[in-house]
Amino acid sequence: MVAETLAAALEREHREIDGGIEEYVSTLGAGGGDPEPLKRAMKGLRRHIYLEEEILFPPLKKGGGVMAIFVMLKEHGELWDAMDGLDDLLGSSTDAGELKNACQELLSKLDNHNSKEEPIIYPQADSALDEESSAKLRAFLESGEMPEGWRCEKAS
Repeated sequence: MVAETLAAALEREHREIDGGIEEYVSTLGAGGGDPEPLKRAMKGLRRHIYLEEEILFPPLKKGGGVMAIFVMLKEHGELWDAMDGLDDLLGSSTDAGELKNACQELLSKLDNHNSKEEPIIYPQADSALDEESSAKLRAFLESGEMPEGWRCEKAS
């Protein structure tokens, strides 16, 4: 059996995150919706941002990908801030329309971000990382947990 490439595993996480947000949006109605798929997706996205910023990006920066990584970090901050806003909305008596709009905005940001990250950054996970970095990333993808209280570099 062929092991999943790192790029494929990272892209799979993108699909799972998007799917959780989309599942939540589909349950929104006049009485609100089940927030668990959204909470799970945002926890997954925060963990995903952590693994990129702490494990994937540092060796890629050393390999010369500084400009592309800078753009990814900036967008991570925007995604993180959007999730913080959604957390606030979930904690208030916000109507379903406002929650749906906030989720659609997050999905749009994710689509824009992923459309650059997947073809530019992720192929390097399989071709440019040394053996130790690859093993560390693979281990984290399988079972790693983001440290409590960690925030991405560019979050406000």
